[in-house]
Amino acid sequence: MAFDRDRFVEDCVGALGEADARGAILEHLTRAVSDHAAVLKGMGEPAEAGLDVLLRSPRLTIFAAKWAPNMTLSPHNHLMWAMIGIYTGREDNMFWKRSAHSPRGLAAGGAKAMFAGDVCEMPEDAIHSVTNPLGRFTAGLHIYGGDFFDTERSLWNAETLAEEPSNGEVVRAMFEAENAKLKR
Repeated sequence: MAFDRDRFVEDCVGALGEADARGAILEHLTRAVSDHAAVLKGMGEPAEAGLDVLLRSPRLTIFAAKWAPNMTLSPHNHLMWAMIGIYTGREDNMFWKRSAHSPRGLAAGGAKAMFAGDVCEMPEDAIHSVTNPLGRFTAGLHIYGGDFFDTERSLWNAETLAEEPSNGEVVRAMFEAENAKLKR
């Protein structure tokens, strides 16, 4: 069956009224990326890094994140629940936790390699870094329980793990920098 991005958004928004809204949204995402070839066809083959926003509202943000070859995003938080469903490529997530025992304030807390068709759910307090280890683009549907672009959160410096302020515009700028590298 063909993937219809507008219908997917409608289904996710409609799920907000259910008793277990997150569970219902997770079901929609899991069902969608289980046919990752249909999602890829419906969303199009990624040709640049970026965020293709399908919905932005105070209660829900949905976008397709398209990762450039070998792109890495430093540890960051969302301060809202999140779900990721990969529809092409591979996304490696390293999970971090705040730690008073670490001189940098963060310690590694696990990892998950996601392939096309895989889904990951993260709680409000999750901190993770993301890498596309492939020499081609990776893309996934990302769903957040709030306005991703209007939430002040943190990004940790890749070398020092110093905590720095971040928001949707900071993240967009990182994707634009990756595109600039690709054009060189």
